[in-house]
Amino acid sequence: MQYINHYARNYNEKYTKKACFPNFQFYCKAFKIVTSAAMVVRKGKYDASDWVKDSYLIGQALESVGTDIMVEGYEHVENLDKPCIFISNHMSTLETFLLPSMIQPTKDVTFIVKDSLLKYPWLGAVLRTRDPIALTRTDPRKDLANVLETGKRILESGRSIILFPQGTRFSDVNASDFSSLGVKLAKKAGVPIIPLALKTDAWGINKITKNFGCISPNIPVRFRFSAPLEITGNGKEEHAKCMEFIIQTFQEFSRESS
Repeated sequence: MQYINHYARNYNEKYTKKACFPNFQFYCKAFKIVTSAAMVVRKGKYDASDWVKDSYLIGQALESVGTDIMVEGYEHVENLDKPCIFISNHMSTLETFLLPSMIQPTKDVTFIVKDSLLKYPWLGAVLRTRDPIALTRTDPRKDLANVLETGKRILESGRSIILFPQGTRFSDVNASDFSSLGVKLAKKAGVPIIPLALKTDAWGINKITKNFGCISPNIPVRFRFSAPLEITGNGKEEHAKCMEFIIQTFQEFSRESS
C-alpha cells in the first residue's frame, strides 16, 4: 500500500503504538497546522504546494497517534492524462484534509463544497485560495447551474474536481443518497470520472460541531481509486458502475476493519 503525498513516501509498515490521548494530541497538532496555514494566506503567499504540504502534515499528525492510512489504485490517477471528476462517498472531515496531498501533486484539483465551510475560521481562508465551487444548499436550481457552468470552465482549464454527491457525511453508503451531479458535469465537460471509495471514520463526527469528533486510531483509514469511466449516452450506466464500485469497496473495507 502507498500513501500518496508530496514526498512520495511509502507507508508499508503499520503503526502498532496507539496514543494514550489521541484526541488531545491530534487536535493540538491539527490546530497548529491550520492556523499557521491561515497566517500564510493572510500574507497572500499560500499556493498549491503549501496546500499539499499542510494536507500531508495532517496525515502525519494522524499517524503520530497510531492511525494507519492506506491508499490503493492511485495508478489510475497517475495514468490519466487529462482532468477528471473524482466522485467519492463522504464520511468525515478527514477526506477534505487528506485528499489534497494525494491528488494535487499529480492533478491540479479543487473541491465542490457547501458555502458554509468557506466561513469556518482559518480553514475557510485556506479553502478559498483553491477557488472551490460553493453550494448554497438553499436554491438547488441555482446550485446546479453554478456547478455545471463553473465546473465546466474549471475542467476546460485543466483542473480536476473532487465531488461528494451524498451532500453530507454518512456512516454508510447507499446508492439512493448519491446524486448524479458528477456524471452530469462530466458529460457536459467531456471528461471522465474516477470513482473513489473511502472509509475515514477514524475521525469521528461530533454531535454538536460535526467536524471535531473523536479520533479512533484503531480504525484504519482507507482510500481506493477506481479506473476512469468515460461518459457515454445519458451517463446512467457510468453512474451505476460508480455506485457499484463505491458500495462494494466500502463494504469490503468495513468487513476488514470489523
